[in-house]
Amino acid sequence: GDARVRGQTGVLSERRGSYPFIDFRLLNNTTLSGEIGTKKKVKRLLSFQRYFHASRLLRGIIPQASLYLLDEDYLGQARHMLSKVGMWDFDIFLFDRLTNGNSLVTLLCHLFNVHGLIHHFQLDMVTLHRFLVMVQEDYHSQNPYHNAVHAADVTQAMHCYLREPKLANFLTPLDIMLGLLAAAAHDVDHPGVNQPFLIKTNHHLASLYQNVSVLENHHWRSTIGMLRESRLLAHLPKEVTQDIEQQLGSLILATDINRQNEFLIRLKSHLDNQDLRLEDAEDRHFMLQIALKCADICNPCRLWDLSKQWSERVCEEFYRQG
Repeated sequence: GDARVRGQTGVLSERRGSYPFIDFRLLNNTTLSGEIGTKKKVKRLLSFQRYFHASRLLRGIIPQASLYLLDEDYLGQARHMLSKVGMWDFDIFLFDRLTNGNSLVTLLCHLFNVHGLIHHFQLDMVTLHRFLVMVQEDYHSQNPYHNAVHAADVTQAMHCYLREPKLANFLTPLDIMLGLLAAAAHDVDHPGVNQPFLIKTNHHLASLYQNVSVLENHHWRSTIGMLRESRLLAHLPKEVTQDIEQQLGSLILATDINRQNEFLIRLKSHLDNQDLRLEDAEDRHFMLQIALKCADICNPCRLWDLSKQWSERVCEEFYRQG
């Protein structure tokens, strides 16, 4: 509840995520943390989910993380599935089992390679993997619906949309990277409750973002924190990274369901007037926003077996909120 949000110190400025209070003094204890405490100070940009993992390590608790301890049969099946990643009947639940719960990391590494983004942006593969692991871990696995599997599902749908010829012929590598990153991180650190719940319970995130696109703003800010911490784009010019951060925010904020009519009216106007010019960066960005919005809520359009599982999960999450 709200009492746990404030914690023992009563200070809200150190909180950026949605988890209960954790004693931050552990994070500054150099006798326990060793090199972590002296050479790698915890930055305030990290989401609270990151603090949660760090505090467990400092207390000597080994995280129950997936270790990729899979035999060749499972790995072979996962590789075979990736060869069909552009198909609409892609089973993300099976893929998550085959990758031992690492569907988001495995999928993004593959898609970045398929689209030539690693070579084009001169990305370090180890740094990319580290960043993607951070994103995957920032999703709350106890959420029935808003978890890393949902993020992987949305990312796979976004990949399908990016391959549509009428759009694909105009997309730049930057457009593709923005679309995939936004899809992967669009619900990061989601607390498992919706915006009205956060507002009515006086949650600190609602106060922080003044009751406007509360979750979406938090997802965006958490993503920027991880991008900066991982230094994935540190080799790029500052103006480029700033542009990427702003465009990521524009894409993630577009997933706010309260802005649905705004985007539908604009899209209908473009279709009626036939004035979409995908040669223009602004129109391409708008189409990426529409693609991400569609990918975010596309599961009713999947095959029945997949759609039914998603419906059961979202009903369970809503039930828990109630």
